[in-house]
Amino acid sequence: MKQLPRKYAQAILVAAALFAVIWPAVVFAVEPNEMLPDPVLEARARALSQGLRCLVCQNESIDDSGAPLAHDIRVLVRERIKAGDTDQQVIDFLVARYGEFVLLKPPLSWHTAALWGLPPGLLLIGIVVMVVMARRRAEVPATGTLTPAEEARVEQLLREKGL
Repeated sequence: MKQLPRKYAQAILVAAALFAVIWPAVVFAVEPNEMLPDPVLEARARALSQGLRCLVCQNESIDDSGAPLAHDIRVLVRERIKAGDTDQQVIDFLVARYGEFVLLKPPLSWHTAALWGLPPGLLLIGIVVMVVMARRRAEVPATGTLTPAEEARVEQLLREKGL
């Protein structure tokens, strides 16, 4: 059996060490001591947490984040559920406390219109620019036809240069 070259073996060891360090943080973001004993309430809490943004990570749900603030919000969600709040009441409480930024998918309203309208607007502007450019390119007259006077001048310049 062949042995791996030393540099490959070191790279594999480094990758394995990184995986061992990072994997538990990703897989076990929701800690066992946070979980509710009632599986129905825990399922509600998990569903709610997947739609709430981690205010530290900003691109992860609190369900996926290992940040301390995400932990606090997960605990708060579970406390509100245990207190008997509906899903909407929990969301309303968190929005009142942290603002709409806590929602991974904010609702369409007058102050989020730019957030929702900017991507399709930019796409539409790009399409219009491409169509205008294509039409302008089609309108450019074909080059390559010279008048007899222009051809004579080109001939004269070529002779002067010795070409």
